[in-house]
Amino acid sequence: MNYARSYHTATRLPNGAVLVAGGYGLGNTLFSAELYDPRTGKWTPTGNMTYARKEHTATILLNGTVLVAGGYAYSDTLFSAELYDPRTGIWTPTGNMAYARRMHTATLLTNGIVLVAGGYISSNALFTAELYDPRTRIWTPTGNMAYSRRMHTAALLTNGLVLVAGGDGSSGSRFSAELYDPLAGNWTTTGNMAYSREEHTATLLMNGTVLVVGGYGPNKAPSTTELYDPRTGKWKTTGNMNYPRYRHKATILTNGIVLVAGGDGSSTSGFSSELYDPLTGNWTRTGNMAYSRAEYTETVLPNGAVLVAGGYGSGASSAELY
Repeated sequence: MNYARSYHTATRLPNGAVLVAGGYGLGNTLFSAELYDPRTGKWTPTGNMTYARKEHTATILLNGTVLVAGGYAYSDTLFSAELYDPRTGIWTPTGNMAYARRMHTATLLTNGIVLVAGGYISSNALFTAELYDPRTRIWTPTGNMAYSRRMHTAALLTNGLVLVAGGDGSSGSRFSAELYDPLAGNWTTTGNMAYSREEHTATLLMNGTVLVVGGYGPNKAPSTTELYDPRTGKWKTTGNMNYPRYRHKATILTNGIVLVAGGDGSSTSGFSSELYDPLTGNWTRTGNMAYSRAEYTETVLPNGAVLVAGGYGSGASSAELY
């Protein structure tokens, strides 16, 4: 990449290119953004964001533009949001959120509206959630979560509900999970996880269950994994990883297998990667990355390869393909 980055975002655009935006590098929070072209393997700078950001979210909307929201800029947690237009390469400010947030989640709902939930401001984790409507470019508060959360996960289920799990916040948040119903605008608690977790990952599998992997917690969950079944609302443990991990990434491949790579947890976690097979519930080691990474990005390209970019560690400006 043109800039070393961690705590940035990566978004695959409709034309197959990958937009990387913001993050932290060389002692600064970054305004910059750049594009990866899978056809050439090269990075090209594109328009700068209006605000420098790290620990923000990026969501591709149904019209192909990218919504970036919140994050941390120098000493300020941001209320602001902006849109990237791939046709022009320009960022445009859009409506401000009701709450400044970093370490939150953003989920594109089936109706094209974006749900933002939780996060962190002034040493406090947030209960609040709000909705962005691309048609009006307005944010609207929606129901509060039962638990305050930051560094949690959110997964859109096949039934249109959003599963939020774990994260640091109010008492019990790391074990707990809850569901957001877009039709009612309400949250409902669901089954607790077996292990407390923050800075973990959640991946929707092809059978509709959600695989939660690793994460940090007082009961030391980094090697454990478990599955959420939306039909029963319950969790069950599945195979342990070969390496403990948090601040890692997880990506579902085109064959339905899940690639997990990098993160903190042990001296080898940052380089290593492994595959989860939903049919057997087992993990298998696969090739190591060239660089140790945590808080990087993983993006599936149109040809099925996975682009890994940046992260703190030895490869902050580098990228590689799995």
